[in-house]
Amino acid sequence: MTTQVKWSLNPLKQGQSSIEFLSKSAIDKARNFHKSLPGYKETPLRSLDNLAKYLGVAKVCVKDESYRFGLNAFKVLGGSYAIGCYLASLLNKDIGELPFSVLTSPEVHRMLGDITFTTATDGNHGRGVAWTANKLQQKSVIYMPKGSAKSRLENIQSEGAKASITDVNYDEVVRLVAEDAKRHGWVMIQDTAWEGYEDIPTWIMQGYGTMAAEALEQMLISKGEPPTHIFIQAGVGSLAGAVQGYFASVLKEACPRVVIVESNQANCLFQSVQAGDGKPHFVTGELNTIMAGLACGEPNTISWEVLRDYSDMFISCPDIVAALGMRMLGNPLGNDSPIISGESGAVTLGLFALLMQDEQLLAVKQQLHLDENSRVLLFSTEGDTDPAQYRNIVWQGEFSYK
Repeated sequence: MTTQVKWSLNPLKQGQSSIEFLSKSAIDKARNFHKSLPGYKETPLRSLDNLAKYLGVAKVCVKDESYRFGLNAFKVLGGSYAIGCYLASLLNKDIGELPFSVLTSPEVHRMLGDITFTTATDGNHGRGVAWTANKLQQKSVIYMPKGSAKSRLENIQSEGAKASITDVNYDEVVRLVAEDAKRHGWVMIQDTAWEGYEDIPTWIMQGYGTMAAEALEQMLISKGEPPTHIFIQAGVGSLAGAVQGYFASVLKEACPRVVIVESNQANCLFQSVQAGDGKPHFVTGELNTIMAGLACGEPNTISWEVLRDYSDMFISCPDIVAALGMRMLGNPLGNDSPIISGESGAVTLGLFALLMQDEQLLAVKQQLHLDENSRVLLFSTEGDTDPAQYRNIVWQGEFSYK
C-alpha cells in the first residue's frame, strides 16, 4: 500500500495569485445565501479525541457533510450558489439582494421564464444541481460518466432531473455537456473552468467556501484554536482550491499546512506540481478508481492557480487508502462518533493514519511537521452515496478497482 503512495512538496508555493474572491466577505455572502435555503443547518464537526490520542496528535476534527440538506454530500453548496448568482445576473441584481424565498417567488419566475440547467457529474454535484433546479421550479438535464453507480443516477432522477449514464469518462462528459448546452440553449453549471467559462466555476468555489467557513468557526468556538494541518481531497480541485483559498485569505501567515490528496488513477494536480512549469497537466484514460468524486483528469484552471501558489504538499493514493479511511471512520475508537463516509470522503483520514503509523512514510510526516501539537482538520465530503459499494468495502473488504 505505502509504496503506491506518492508525494511531492510544492516547489511552486509563492502565495502570489489573488484569493480575494475567496475572502471572508465573499464567502459570507455565499453563506448568507445558503442560510436562506430550505433545510439549511451547519453540518457537524466531529472531534475524534480517542483517535487523535492513538495517532499521537492533539486534535483530529472531521467535518461530516453527509448531513448537508439531506443530500448526503457537500456538493449542493456549489451548484446552488452558482445557480443563484447566475439568476441574479439575469435580473441585474446582487445575490445579496436575492434570498431563496425571492428567487422562488412567482414574480421572479415570470421574469426569468423557463430555464434548463445541465451538468456533468459522478453523482453528488448533479444531485445538488437537480435539487436546486427543482426548488426553483426549473428543469435539469444531468449526464454521468460510464461506470457511474445506478443508485447515484436514481438519486438524481428523484430530484426531477432527466439524467443518464454515458459511455465516456468524466472529462469527455464535460465536453459533451458543453456541446449540448450550446445546442439547446441550456445553462451549464460546471466546476471545471476554461477560457471563456470562468464565472460559474468561480461561484461554485465560493459556494464550497460555506463549508470551510463553518469548519473554521466551529473549531474556534469548540477548540479555541484553528487547525495546524488540513488534508483535503481533490478531483478537478475546486473544493480543494476553495478550502485552501479561504483559510489562506482569513488566517494569512497563520494558515495551516494544506495537503492535497488525489486518487493515483486521476492525479492531475500531483502531476501538474511535479512538472514544475506552473501549468496544469492532464491525466487521460479510464480513470478507474472507487473514488468516483475524484475521478477527474483535467484541473480547474482557477483552482489550480490557488493550489499551486498556496498549498504545501500533493499526495497521490491508491484505492486501498480510501477503503481504510472508510472503515476507520465507521468503526471509531472509544466514544468517538461514528462517521459514514464514502470513498471520496474518507481518503484523507486513511492517508493521515498511514502517515502517523507507517515507517515507510516517516519522511512525509516529518516534512509536514506532524506531531503531538498538531490539530488536523479533515472533510468527509460524502456519506454512503453508493450504498452497495459502501457495504462491499466496509463489510466485505471488497471493491472493484485497485
